[in-house]
Amino acid sequence: MSQATIAQIQSLTREQLPFALAYGFRLEALDSGTATVRAPYSNEFLRPGGTISGPVMMGLADYGVYAAVLSCIGIVELTVTTNLNINFLHRPEPGDLLAYTRIIKLGKRLAVGEVEMFVEGKDELVAHVTATYSIPPGSVVSPISKPHQAGR
Repeated sequence: MSQATIAQIQSLTREQLPFALAYGFRLEALDSGTATVRAPYSNEFLRPGGTISGPVMMGLADYGVYAAVLSCIGIVELTVTTNLNINFLHRPEPGDLLAYTRIIKLGKRLAVGEVEMFVEGKDELVAHVTATYSIPPGSVVSPISKPHQAGR
């Protein structure tokens, strides 16, 4: 199976990922095993205390890992999250969120990804995420050509 492109993932987002559209998530960069995704700032993201809410951050991370997995295996829609762990490290002040995602392990049935999340223009890591995805049986998995570094 061929690797998914930005255009294919954007089309899938429009057609089948309404949560990503509702949040305004954007796929900004994609390579084999990596993705950069953005959550453009909205006042609706704020929780009491003026910080961006955890569900927005978790959703962005999940979307980023999904895109990175598809960059390796192609459009396999039923690839699903089986685990997501997030560590909230610093209070994210209002601003666009950027999530730098990389696949750290790609097997026949499972993929594990890592996300580093920042507020645009800031150097402070606001969240670190690991996520595991289940790849449906019968999907052809393309190996990642080289280890990728998350980050900017």
